[in-house]
Amino acid sequence: MFSRDIGIDLGTANVLIHVKGKGIVLNEPAVVAMDRNTGKVLEVGEAARRMIGRTPGNIIAIRPLKDGVIADFDVTEAMLRYFIEKINVRGFLSKPRILVCCPTNITKVEQKAIKEAAEKSGGKKVYLEEEPKVAAIGAGMDIFQPSGNLVLDIGGGTTDIAVLSMGDIVTASSIKMAGDTFDNEIIQHIKRKYKLLIGDRTAEDIKINVATVFPDNRYEEMDIRGRDLVTGLPRTITVNSKEINDALEESVSLIVQAARTVLERTPPELSADIIDRGAILTGGGALLNGLDQLLSEELKVPVIIAEEPMFCVAKGTGLMLEQIEKLPNVKN
Repeated sequence: MFSRDIGIDLGTANVLIHVKGKGIVLNEPAVVAMDRNTGKVLEVGEAARRMIGRTPGNIIAIRPLKDGVIADFDVTEAMLRYFIEKINVRGFLSKPRILVCCPTNITKVEQKAIKEAAEKSGGKKVYLEEEPKVAAIGAGMDIFQPSGNLVLDIGGGTTDIAVLSMGDIVTASSIKMAGDTFDNEIIQHIKRKYKLLIGDRTAEDIKINVATVFPDNRYEEMDIRGRDLVTGLPRTITVNSKEINDALEESVSLIVQAARTVLERTPPELSADIIDRGAILTGGGALLNGLDQLLSEELKVPVIIAEEPMFCVAKGTGLMLEQIEKLPNVKN
């Protein structure tokens, strides 16, 4: 029995694994629940996510990746090993080759940490590739032609913006401003305005069901529960799309500014291509209501949300695995 090659979208919020010949076989939150006293891993993925904010003192739910890079090496390794064993791709005598995606501006030390974690979790040979390039391939862009393609990959920890041509990145920027930042801005807004403390999961529900970043695009209301900071007792309030738009305005403007900077550094011939072809939005953050319209208005280019934006990077790893030997720029 031979092992299969696998592609890993090692995200701050979610880990997706693509197995060559099978497609995406795993999509789980990047969360590990551990016993604080013994360091023993209790749960990984969805089961661990359900424990966030709801565990006794001796159990902690950790997110081992922060801003797209490894914050806790041992926990990341344990999580990857668990996921790789779960999908059962190891051969009888062989280990799988692994392609891992990472943000564009991570350091050599951070690259080495990702490689080591993948190797220790069961990889024979580990390749690293930059996320926006893989996302563009997964979104169906033909980046191997001599024409400009703009991709904005908005994940949990980072937003990667890149102009691609001839199969490589021409200009790029990676900022630590993405889905987790939006959640945090919502938590801080509720805390300031209502003196109410809410958790990450409630903030994410607000982001999905109420939030918009394009004024007048949506108006929803939602009842949320949390702990009153004055009395310490549970309390219910109602939030609406308008106030969440105000809360997210500053964070989203930084993403717009980063995209502008990338376009300003782009050669004019490629800029002309981008006006014709438009930009493509990938990653979970692409689903934030009104973001495509806001970017289109601010950047003066058409902006399209990719089909199944959350799966673009994982799909891209699958397409790259098909021809991994032919890819000149994949980092060994």
